[in-house]
Amino acid sequence: MELPLVVGIDGSDSSLLAVDWAVDEAVRHRIPLHLVHASRWETYEGVQPSFSTGRSAEEVMAEHIVASCVERARRRDPEVNVSGRALAEDAVSALLRAAPEAFALVTGSRGRGEIAGMLLGSVSLAVAARAVCPVMVIRGAESNRLGGLGRVVVGVGAAAGGAAAVRFALREAQARGCGLTAVRAWRNPSQEPVDHMLLADDAARLREERATAGLDDALREAVREHPRVDVRRRTVEGPTHRVLLEAAAQADLVVVGAQRRHGHFGLQLGRVAHTLLHHSECPVAVVPQPV
Repeated sequence: MELPLVVGIDGSDSSLLAVDWAVDEAVRHRIPLHLVHASRWETYEGVQPSFSTGRSAEEVMAEHIVASCVERARRRDPEVNVSGRALAEDAVSALLRAAPEAFALVTGSRGRGEIAGMLLGSVSLAVAARAVCPVMVIRGAESNRLGGLGRVVVGVGAAAGGAAAVRFALREAQARGCGLTAVRAWRNPSQEPVDHMLLADDAARLREERATAGLDDALREAVREHPRVDVRRRTVEGPTHRVLLEAAAQADLVVVGAQRRHGHFGLQLGRVAHTLLHHSECPVAVVPQPV
């Protein structure tokens, strides 16, 4: 059985955009779509009036949100296999519990009731930082979200550390019938002492050549598995987070890897993932690298 695409919903505009995006994603991959709304409605059960049916207003609202989003998904594509569930627990715990049996988790960029000026909702950030499956945060301009640019971007670091992200990005590009741009940033530290400008040029050229070789190594095996995908390789001088932000502006999806570590907090997101999750102009996929 195919693993479902799991979407966290809360009735906010951001989560409705995530539902729409996830329907298209589920159809592309021919997988089921499962919508999850989690709320601590049992907190309010102790204040029910005597004539109450025993169901809190929060529980009724949760079930209404699920039913409305399921209907929205079916209207977007009647062929999608969609289900939904309301759970009496906090959203982060519910989504993390679903992660081991999910193709990926999908969230909006900001939840219901969160401060409008926040760059990224607390639930989305916590899930992206800790889930054991890919997490896709739906954000950015409409043209990027709708997939009209025909390009997936993947940030490539160390060859071993980013293998899962590269494979995920290639699979996404193939499912969309679009191209993949693999980007590796390199730096030429200006503070390094050099005796002559020619030496500085040689040092920069060496770093760029190493970045190119590293990019080729990271892509070699995965590209063979997806021969139909048009893969473009780019090595760019500059900080990785800035380089990927610029590339994401012209992409339908940007993919980055995240290393897992043992311990309570699971994934630890570095500067690159944080920057993209807060500022990217297109949806962001954070893919954990198995250890």
